[in-house]
Amino acid sequence: MKHFICILFCLPFVLYSQDDLLSEIDTDSIIENNISAVFKGLKIVNFESTKLVAKKELTFVVAHRFGSLENGFDTFFGLDDAVTRLNFIYGISDNFNVSISRSSFQKIYESSIKYKLVTQKTNGFPVTLVGYNSILINTALDQNNLPKLEFKHRLGYTAQLLISRKINKNLSLELAPTFFHDNFVAIDSQDNSQFAIGFGGRHKLSKRWSLNIDYGFHLNRASDSPFKNPLSIGFDLETGGHVFQLHFTNAQGMNTNTFLGQSSGDWSDGDIFFGFNLSRVF
Repeated sequence: MKHFICILFCLPFVLYSQDDLLSEIDTDSIIENNISAVFKGLKIVNFESTKLVAKKELTFVVAHRFGSLENGFDTFFGLDDAVTRLNFIYGISDNFNVSISRSSFQKIYESSIKYKLVTQKTNGFPVTLVGYNSILINTALDQNNLPKLEFKHRLGYTAQLLISRKINKNLSLELAPTFFHDNFVAIDSQDNSQFAIGFGGRHKLSKRWSLNIDYGFHLNRASDSPFKNPLSIGFDLETGGHVFQLHFTNAQGMNTNTFLGQSSGDWSDGDIFFGFNLSRVF
């Protein structure tokens, strides 16, 4: 029953109409009093942004995280321990996206939806609201090590509300209250249902470059957990047809459940991961 409730929690809410332009590269536009180009990338770094793929467009995102820089030449600064996530996102409408992805981190398959609820307006509603829900399957769990493992234990869920505001032409901020649930957690004292608040922002440095930062504050992490809150710093480069993101983060996992619940790196020790997100629109 509890798994059924989790699935219901991840169902979409009511959608509201809003125009969104994925193809904007160099301009920050106001269309029919709506604020657009709050973020240029679909992600800030790890956290989803309030950007959506336009109607009938397909976006392919390659996200790559090298291993920890802390290991130096032993792993060639993380090159030997890299993980990759491939994600296909399709715009059913300007306000509703669906996606499917596969990550080599824990061999995770994930399906998600992202939908716009309200748009920030110049003389109206002060923020943009976007919902994000996903369900994942962790196929790396080994029944030889977990003899009581069932398929349901491989499942995880995310429900997230993304709240962004474009402060001015250079600065955009986002708040992301997040619920995520893993049917299997490695630490006995950790609740399966977990809560976090994400903070993120984008500051435009030039016509094509921006500085992006996001941070996730976990609200009910177990006291004996070895995991850390994820902090990520990066740069976006906008070019015709795609956005290229370069960043440093203490989270190697790229799904919401993994970077919020299982960030193993520590900035103070130099235990961080270099990575990039590359998106291409078709």
